[in-house]
Amino acid sequence: MNRKKSIYPYLLVAPAVLIILCVVFVPVFNAVRMSFQHYDLRKPKEIAFIGLENYVSLFQDKLFWKSLIKTVLWVVFGVGFQFVFGFILAVLLNQEFKGRGVIRAVSLIPWVTPGVLIGLMWRWMYDGNYGVVNDILHKLHLINDNIAFLANPKTAFPAVIITIIWQGIPFFALMILAALQGIPYELYEAAEIDGATRLQRLFRITIPSIKNTILITLLLRIIWVANSVDVIFNMTEGGPAYATQTLSVYVFNKANVLNLGYSSAMAIMLAILLCSVAIPYLIFTFRGEDK
Repeated sequence: MNRKKSIYPYLLVAPAVLIILCVVFVPVFNAVRMSFQHYDLRKPKEIAFIGLENYVSLFQDKLFWKSLIKTVLWVVFGVGFQFVFGFILAVLLNQEFKGRGVIRAVSLIPWVTPGVLIGLMWRWMYDGNYGVVNDILHKLHLINDNIAFLANPKTAFPAVIITIIWQGIPFFALMILAALQGIPYELYEAAEIDGATRLQRLFRITIPSIKNTILITLLLRIIWVANSVDVIFNMTEGGPAYATQTLSVYVFNKANVLNLGYSSAMAIMLAILLCSVAIPYLIFTFRGEDK
């Protein structure tokens, strides 16, 4: 009887563990294996183990380094502005006003909209011939001629960053709003009685109280944005002239031409880079919590 009780919990979690192994660990293992192979599906007879050759080629690839720089800019500006505007939106939605429930629901639309649809929608909005962005700029008398935002290397990257900012604001707003509602109102009352200004209450009560939520949501969003492909690919496919090609898009483009060995090596390198950010970040977070 005791033996059955000891086995029973493992039987309950076994299906979930099996699914995780099949969906996560098996593909990761295959990606690692292929990264050490010349694995081009256009030439299946030439598939062979080549050791570190893909990784050596990677470090010699100028396009890889250009894509890496684009990824850093994509994450820093994309996630940074998402957090700033998401925080402001959360504070506003935490106030009492008529129709707050409706506004909260509507504000989630960018987050629940599929990335493919967002990419197609914003590509139409940025269109140089009939896009609504050009129409608005004309009516504001800010431009005289239409701008082909996604066809110009100078404007394409800022354009896709604005798109990812728009998509991610509701995520930060939702998470921060939930954290804000857990702060006891008595803390603000006591601070107000003591003569604390709104800015002091923000930095002395609000931000310290929701610090963990901010840190975790930032980390999650950094990982998601660094790995995102759908928005950029459906807007520009990484162009023009690789102006919007992040590392994840480069991996996808290489896999599209069936060069799975090289694309796997890049994917593993991206995973290593993200781990090198995430692990120290988590150590710092939990070490601060212990103190």
